[in-house]
Order: sequence, then structure tokens, then C-alpha cells
Amino acid sequence: MSGGPHLPLRWSAIAARHPSALLLAVQLASLLVYPLVDGRDTRVLFSAFTLVAVPLAVWVVFRSRAANWFAWALAVPAMLLAVAALALGLPALAVASAVLESLLYFYAAGALIVYMLEDHTVTVDELFAAAATFTLLAWGFAYAFLVCQALAPGGFTGMLEPERPRRWLELLFLSFSTLSGTGNGDVVPLSPYARVLVMLEQFAGVGYIAAVVSRLIALSIVRHRGRDRG
Repeated sequence: MSGGPHLPLRWSAIAARHPSALLLAVQLASLLVYPLVDGRDTRVLFSAFTLVAVPLAVWVVFRSRAANWFAWALAVPAMLLAVAALALGLPALAVASAVLESLLYFYAAGALIVYMLEDHTVTVDELFAAAATFTLLAWGFAYAFLVCQALAPGGFTGMLEPERPRRWLELLFLSFSTLSGTGNGDVVPLSPYARVLVMLEQFAGVGYIAAVVSRLIALSIVRHRGRDRG
């Protein structure tokens, strides 16, 4: 009985201690929503979700001790453009919002990488940050694919209805497949700019695993060995 009123405080304390876990939970939860809205103007609905995700990403940037003024300079216009795109139904505003959101996700991912590399101690939140950074990079490149497709139609194709533009979920699938090194699946880049973006994401995925994830694993092993010896 006494624990009920304190439950929100406990959750807020957990969120304050592990902001990266909260961001990761929101990112993964959104993946469960996409199949329900795919084919129903997913991009516009996702813009509405961004109104929650973008400030959360900015908060994680702040928690990682990175300068957050640049993040706010990206987040506020992105949110305003997303609202305007929803209200007015203007595709150009949605594309402009996607540009800012892509930059914001890349900035947040870079800030989390700095956060993970700034010391030699692996914390629980840094482990969550490693997974959250992967999703931020995937979202950032997916937005970049979306902008590329809007500016140069026909840049991406797929096995299903190859002539139509790829939906948001398809581009996000391409981004996760490319970043993880598992291949491009049924979505293929055709234009030179689309292929360059995919190559850059392949490079980013390999570099992230080699430079960040492997370091966290090595530090975790060293910490556990130290405890065993102690």
C-alpha cells in the first residue's frame, strides 16, 4: 500500500540513473508500433512520435556531458516542422524535419560514444548506451535514406512493388540490416547517392563494433577478472 504513491518517484530515479536505458526502451517500443501503421502514411505518424523521442535523445546527450546547445538547435526546429507537416500535410516540411532529425540522431549517437569512451570503468548505463547508440545510428541513417529518396526519387527499390518509393519501415529495415552487417535484405540502393549512404553506414557499423563495443567487452572482462582475483 505504501509503495504505490512512491512508484512514479522510483521510476523517475531509475530514469535519472539510466537515461540510456530509457531511450533504448522507447526506440525498441516504437519498432513494435510500426507494423501496425505501415501503409497508413507511416512517416507522418512517426513524426508525431518524434515529438517524444527527440527531446529524450537531447536529454541523453545532456546526460553524456556533451554540449547540448547544438542538439536543442536541431530538436526545436525539427519538432516545429513535424507539427507543421502533420497540420498542413506538406511533404516538403516533412523532408526538412527529417534532415534535422537525422542530424540530431547522429549528434546524440556521437555524444553517447564520447560518454562511453571518456573513462575506463564500464557502468550499467554505458552498456545500455552501447545498444541505444546502435539504434540512434540506425535511425539517423534511415532518415538520411528518407531524405535521399525524397530529393532523388527512385534511389531505392525492392522486391515488392519495385517502382514505388520505399516506406519508412522498409528504409529502417535497410538501415538496421546494413549497420549490423547482415546485408541489405530485399531493399536495394540504386542511385549513386543512395549507394554512398549505404557504404557509409557499412563503414560506421564496422567501426562502431571494432572501436566501441569491443572496448566495452574488454573492460567488462578486465573488471570481472579483477573481482575474481580480489
